[in-house]
Amino acid sequence: MKTKRLNYGQAIHAALAHAMEKDPAVFLMGIGVDDHKAVFGTTKGFVGRFGRKRVFDTPISEGAMTGIAVGAALGGMKPVHIHIRADFLYLAMDQLINNAAKWSAMSGGRASVPLVIRAVIGRSWGQGAQHSQSPQSLLMNVPGLKVAMPTTPADAQGLLLAAIEDPNPVVLLEHRLLYDIVGDVPDPPVAVPFGRAVVRRAGSDLTIVAGAHMAIESLKAAEFLAKHGVSAEIVDPVTLVPLDRAGILHSLAKTGRLLVVDSGWTTCGASAEIAALAAEQGFDSLTAPVRRLGMQPTVCPVSKPLEQAFYPSAKTIAAEAFSMLGRAFPDAPAPELTNAFKGPF
Repeated sequence: MKTKRLNYGQAIHAALAHAMEKDPAVFLMGIGVDDHKAVFGTTKGFVGRFGRKRVFDTPISEGAMTGIAVGAALGGMKPVHIHIRADFLYLAMDQLINNAAKWSAMSGGRASVPLVIRAVIGRSWGQGAQHSQSPQSLLMNVPGLKVAMPTTPADAQGLLLAAIEDPNPVVLLEHRLLYDIVGDVPDPPVAVPFGRAVVRRAGSDLTIVAGAHMAIESLKAAEFLAKHGVSAEIVDPVTLVPLDRAGILHSLAKTGRLLVVDSGWTTCGASAEIAALAAEQGFDSLTAPVRRLGMQPTVCPVSKPLEQAFYPSAKTIAAEAFSMLGRAFPDAPAPELTNAFKGPF
């Protein structure tokens, strides 16, 4: 298969271009899709290429706009609705949960809503309580929605194509600290099936399940751990709904220890669901209690020192791993968070 090197944002751009050229029913809508930033470059040049009927900015009225997208999908179109911050999805939850997710079941399968929601999550430069949230656990709780958190450019490209081709609503959560990550992607773009976890690094002492930016931080932690005699296996779920339960359990059977790291809150979160999976179906494999890391149980802070304490990082992941193994943190420089994000969003 022919490949090319693209960053995360470029891979999304390539996927959108491929889908729009292939299918005239695909169109893009969202705040900022036609401005000079073009949603981290992912929609750059599309107005001139596909016209304003297929690429258009929307008012700051997320509920109404999502309703329009649902109606368009029911009418045979394939909208890709983009939110520069996932926090804005809260304003569209009625349309997303009570309409988009329900139509197929309520119609006995006669109606479908091929709607794709792209939403940007996560920390950046101190955006605080209302602009730094990661709502994956809320979305996982709703039957009828698929939920994915792509980590690599190949994930982002392949899952976006699969989402556009899916007859039912899909939410893709893109962490803003990933847009500059570079990797090999298929050329031309190829859809990637949902429900397949990826082992980002093989190991034998413990399993760390982490996705999106937390997978990147976990890989950095694993490198630090390896220097001090600990072999960590990094399993990236990639999609949360459907979740690759068998892949996670297979790794747990191999290592006997499980640490789950999530970019959201731990209470009733994605990490809780994965911990429950280990307790219900992998209990005999466990040689130690499952542990979890996520956002601290308070609103997202603005200040840099508070951010460092609030979010999991390679350092806190490594510290938790050492603790699980009954070892003290080594007297050595710990890995630091890499943040090339410049804003404004």
